[in-house]
Amino acid sequence: MITTPSAIVAASADAAFDSAVEQLEEYLRYPAISCLEKHFDDVRALAARIRDDLESLGMDNSRVLTLDNALPCVAAEWLHAGPDAPTVLIYGHFDLQPVVLKNWHSDPHEPETRDGRMYARGSADDMGGWMSHFAAIRAWMEAGGLPCNIRLLVEGEEEIGSPNLERFMDAYPDAFSADVMVLTDCENPSTTIPGLTVSLRGLLEVELTCEALDADGHSGLWGGMVPDVSIALCKLIARLTDDDGRMAVGRVDVPDAWREGAWDVPLDTPTIREGAHLKNGVDPIPDRGVPPAEWMWRQPALTVVATTLPRPEEKKNALRTSASATLSIRLAPGQTAEDMLDQVLAALLTNPPGGVHVTVEQIGSASEGWLYEPKGVAFDAVDRAYEQSWGCKPVQVGVGGSIPFVALFGRRFSDLPLILNGVMDPRTTAHGPNESMDLGVFRKAIAANVYLYDELAKALHK
Repeated sequence: MITTPSAIVAASADAAFDSAVEQLEEYLRYPAISCLEKHFDDVRALAARIRDDLESLGMDNSRVLTLDNALPCVAAEWLHAGPDAPTVLIYGHFDLQPVVLKNWHSDPHEPETRDGRMYARGSADDMGGWMSHFAAIRAWMEAGGLPCNIRLLVEGEEEIGSPNLERFMDAYPDAFSADVMVLTDCENPSTTIPGLTVSLRGLLEVELTCEALDADGHSGLWGGMVPDVSIALCKLIARLTDDDGRMAVGRVDVPDAWREGAWDVPLDTPTIREGAHLKNGVDPIPDRGVPPAEWMWRQPALTVVATTLPRPEEKKNALRTSASATLSIRLAPGQTAEDMLDQVLAALLTNPPGGVHVTVEQIGSASEGWLYEPKGVAFDAVDRAYEQSWGCKPVQVGVGGSIPFVALFGRRFSDLPLILNGVMDPRTTAHGPNESMDLGVFRKAIAANVYLYDELAKALHK
């Protein structure tokens, strides 16, 4: 039984902070981009490096998990806390989004620290997330061992939607066996307030098409009596939104108590302006008496992600035969794609403008949302750990995007506590140029993990 006080271990982890930053920088130099075949070897090379480092750390059975037609995962474990201690699974991912060098102020694969933030692709999404656990584990190991049993599972395909993660779960069930799961890759509402993610929006894509002519027609000869499919397309898209541009179809009710508490989430105009990179003179959409957190996390949203509208180089005075748009619809947590699609069809297929022919087709499979109620002694342990490291309990937050691995874990392990944390904040710009991680958040995340292992060991002792 480990008796080293967690405060001593946290102090040791803090003293080794610079070493943790250096190790993170080494990992970030691998361009482990999982969506580009030319970087598959980089993904595999980083997997092998992580495996070796986990073995050097003292983790047991450190290994690279492989499957046909899949990029690897890395797994390791330390199960010496005893049979009465809980087993905690820590999940993260080491693969990266691609980069477009335009608008980057430094090399995306050469970490650079400016004003207390580390800039590099993957710094916060998600290398810093699971590396904060690596540093916490190291501090406990140097103190003599962990207070709980640990399994670590780091995925190499999260940025392409975790298409094979369930296959890994089926093929390597022992690698996922645990009493509680800590899933990194999530956001904090600010650099001073930690977040505990409890909801995600789902995702549905549809193709909306308007057709009217068998061949392009002269707009001077027929304009005024023949429908313009491009105008019809725009009018139909507008049916789905209100005057502010928010999705009006498919809105859901949220509990009054949640809505009242959501006003306390620090999503004010400066935070939104900076995080979303709004141009000077452009303000966030008015909240209309609804908390910004609700608009971003708990209500559906619509984005036009592609169209066939004529480009400038295709300009001609003609009425076109057809026009289409790909609509990306963020589903409210708990909302089904079937229900949303029914409402979208009802709005778009009734009385089409100009009498054009309208078709709406779903594209691919919809992603599930996730809505979770964190209850029980494991989450009491989370609160205690964060109070010791951040000085306050985590705020329950949502993520406006869709994270397939979370929905998968929620479905496969619905009977286990799922703790979602991470090192992102509103300035992180995950997936965009100049992705960064606040080093103060990284430092506090390491300390939070040190305390979390100890608090979970106490709370879930068998």
